[in-house]
Amino acid sequence: MCHRVPIPCVLALCLSTVVSAQQASAPPAAADESRAQYPPILANSFVSLRVGHLGYPFSQQHLEPGHTAGDLAVPHIAAQAVLFGHHFGKYVSAQASYMRPVKYVKYRDLDGTGATRSVWMHFGTVTMLARVPLGDRVSIVGEAGLGFSSRNGFELDEVPLIRDAQFASLLTGAGVEYRLSPSLDFVAGAFYLPARARDNHPRTVFSSAGVRYNLRPLSPAPVAETVAAGYHFPKHIVQAGFATDAFGYGANHLFSKTIPVFWGGHVEVQRSVASVHYQRNLFHTRKVFSIDLGASVGRWRTRGGDDFTTVSVFPLLRFTLLRRSMADLYFGYSLAGPTYISTLILDGLHTGRHFTFQDFMALGMFVGPNRRLNLELNLNHYSNGNIFTENAGVKVPLAVKVGYAF
Repeated sequence: MCHRVPIPCVLALCLSTVVSAQQASAPPAAADESRAQYPPILANSFVSLRVGHLGYPFSQQHLEPGHTAGDLAVPHIAAQAVLFGHHFGKYVSAQASYMRPVKYVKYRDLDGTGATRSVWMHFGTVTMLARVPLGDRVSIVGEAGLGFSSRNGFELDEVPLIRDAQFASLLTGAGVEYRLSPSLDFVAGAFYLPARARDNHPRTVFSSAGVRYNLRPLSPAPVAETVAAGYHFPKHIVQAGFATDAFGYGANHLFSKTIPVFWGGHVEVQRSVASVHYQRNLFHTRKVFSIDLGASVGRWRTRGGDDFTTVSVFPLLRFTLLRRSMADLYFGYSLAGPTYISTLILDGLHTGRHFTFQDFMALGMFVGPNRRLNLELNLNHYSNGNIFTENAGVKVPLAVKVGYAF
């Protein structure tokens, strides 16, 4: 199984800290006011991160008949990341989120054998929010929509004790919001998912609090400042990449284990057969931060000799770290890009369904007086975030990309 955590959502929340840019010289660029303002797809959209108490009363009753556990632990701390939301005016919003416990439920001393097994739970939600303002800053919110529950059970001596389950159910909830600033809200509340007798699954209640960052349309002054600064942000980028395991998976392990800001995977890619990418810049601040929308197609070969194809669309957050006369250095992070994967069984491991997600992180540069040449080192990963019960995860070794920016 491949773990996913909501840590990368913090990158999006950092937008408020990069609106003011660093000072350095830069080559002049043609004024483009349209990209200095949030486009319609982003204006009045939001992301959020919440932490709270996850209540799901797993017990002995949820084991298959005839089986017992000497003890069980049900940790309750969980995190929820709203990956994308949008305000449709003052009173109605919609959002899609991913939620998981920090630690999983554990059943110990199963059938008196001393064995311990875990139940992995992951949740996705797609909901509408109705808002009733109580003043300039405080609102009461009602929430309703669908909750998607994915349960990975376990076996003992090849006998199922808790079976895998995956289902959708009605989600209802309520909460309160407090506006800290035009862009930042404090949010708190709870939602409820009913028990499901067919799968012998308990009810779920998640109570949480956190912050929400809203992409409010910018006033004319910062837009004009961004345009006048003239820093270079390429509008289009076309790339071709090549990945190989000739140098091992040291970079993957560094950022998935030693510094846990990315993901590994049980399926190991040996090399790319072909990999092409396109990115279109949607928005940028004066000097540092930009948001791109991209698409990619890849053909890959695993270490076991299986070939598969991926087709992805993805958001990209890019942070320009350093600007010099002949090159700009940047760091990029892409999270949860919807992806079609052609093959489900790779090297004998089940990756889930044909729908999955692409994630990647990159360190690159734009080179030359006009910043046309693009060079990049890239780590890539495919998995479904455990929204399906099978999720081996695909680990792509370090790739080199060469691109043209215009």
